[in-house]
Amino acid sequence: MNIKTLIGIGAVALLVIYGININNSLVEKQESVNQSWAQVENQYQRRADLVPNLVNTVKGAADFEQETLTDVIEARSNATSIQLNAGDLDNPQMMEQFQQAQQQLSGALSRLMVTVERYPELKANKNFQDLQAQLEGTENRIATERQRYNETVQSYNTDIRRFPTNLFAGMLGFDEKAYFEADEGAEEVPEVNFD
Repeated sequence: MNIKTLIGIGAVALLVIYGININNSLVEKQESVNQSWAQVENQYQRRADLVPNLVNTVKGAADFEQETLTDVIEARSNATSIQLNAGDLDNPQMMEQFQQAQQQLSGALSRLMVTVERYPELKANKNFQDLQAQLEGTENRIATERQRYNETVQSYNTDIRRFPTNLFAGMLGFDEKAYFEADEGAEEVPEVNFD
C-alpha cells in the first residue's frame, strides 16, 4: 500500500468516527427533547385528571350554570382526544392543533373559575378550594414544563443546524422540532375595566 491509500483510508476512518460521534450526540439531544415533551404531557394529563373532580364538585351547587360545565367537559374531551407523540414534534401543524385543544380547555376552565365567583357557598367548599389550588399549581407546572421543552428544542435545533453537524444531521434523518408558541394575541395587553 502506498502512502496516498493509507491517508485516504485514515481520512475515511476519521470521517466515519466523526459521523458516529455526531449521530450519538444528536440521538442524546433528541431523547432530551422527547423526555421534555413527556413532562409536558404529564402535566396536561394531571390537569385532565383533575377536571372531572372539579366538575363533580361544582355540580353540587344545584343552580350552577350547566352550559359552563358542559363547555369544560367538552373542552377536556377534545384536549385528551388529540394525541401528539414524540414522533410528531417535528410537525408544526400537529403541534398547533394540540396547542389549540389545550388552549380551549384552559379557556373553559378560566370561564368556570370566573362563574364560580357568583357562588359564595361553592367558593367556601373545602373540596373546591383544594381542587382550585391544584389546578392553579398544575397550570404553573404546565408553563414551566413548556418553557423547559422549548429550551431543550432550542438546544437540539441549534445543534442540527450548525456546520458541519448539519451535513450529517440531514443524512441521518434528524429534523427540527416544533416549539410551543404563545397564543395568538398574547402580545397585546389585556384591558382591565372595573366598571
